[in-house]
Amino acid sequence: MDLRALRYFIETVRHNSFTQAADALHVTQSTVSKMVRQLEDEIGQPLLIRDGRQLRLTDVGRVVFERGQETLDGVRRLSREVADLTELARGELTVGMPPMVNQLFPPVVKHFRERHPGIRLTLQEAGGQLIEQRVANGELEVGATLLPVAPGLGLATRSFGRYPLLVIGPRHAAWAQGPGPVSLAALRDEALILLEDDFSLTRRIREAFGDAHFAPRIAARSGQWDFLVAMAAAGLGSTLMPAPLLARLNLGPELAVRPLADPAFAWDVALVWSAERYMSHAARAWLKVCEAVLVAQPRP
Repeated sequence: MDLRALRYFIETVRHNSFTQAADALHVTQSTVSKMVRQLEDEIGQPLLIRDGRQLRLTDVGRVVFERGQETLDGVRRLSREVADLTELARGELTVGMPPMVNQLFPPVVKHFRERHPGIRLTLQEAGGQLIEQRVANGELEVGATLLPVAPGLGLATRSFGRYPLLVIGPRHAAWAQGPGPVSLAALRDEALILLEDDFSLTRRIREAFGDAHFAPRIAARSGQWDFLVAMAAAGLGSTLMPAPLLARLNLGPELAVRPLADPAFAWDVALVWSAERYMSHAARAWLKVCEAVLVAQPRP
């Protein structure tokens, strides 16, 4: 069986479109259609039902799609293991990185490139919960997220930084009237501006409020942490921000900042990888550099 034809078929099913599959594969649509027909001819059965612009799998197509993914995954594992024999002289590594957490990683990237210049490193930005899913299903070898991770994913973790959370909001907010730390209870009736739901910090906030037996009053959401602060400055509500990001923010006089009183509720940043799958030498080297650089960084 032609592995390229199998790959083209799988991409077509994933995108439910010959055109989008061709874009993802950087080839022409006619090439994708030809390779899928070639695979059908080789198997001797139709794999797709072409109904206008919609594509549906036949029963044989469903089996080929499911087993084909396993086959291509096995080929990728073989390629990684063979490449490891070159002792990191070449290769590639993609690391999942949440937008807020990536602020901590420039020193790691610098050291990694200095030690392993032959490895092509890519940082794939996504929310922590999505990164956990991608690591669990094998799309990524390693990524960063917040602890605790979602249960049942078979992930191994290594915490490298636990940072306090800060409450940031208008000076007229009720919680801002006192000088001390702010309890979760003080935010019970406060309009909150949070990151989108696929961010691990939002998951942690919902869990913490749930443990306190009330739900957060969410006034707005955004995927950009600096926009959260801008909305707070506009008086739309308050937000929660990890302490390492405070130095990067240009806070105006209209904003108040207080530490969150609950020490158990913190920004606990960790690396995650599959506890069950093979890990490439490039990924192991990444973990080793993170261990050397991040754990040695001073805490705020």
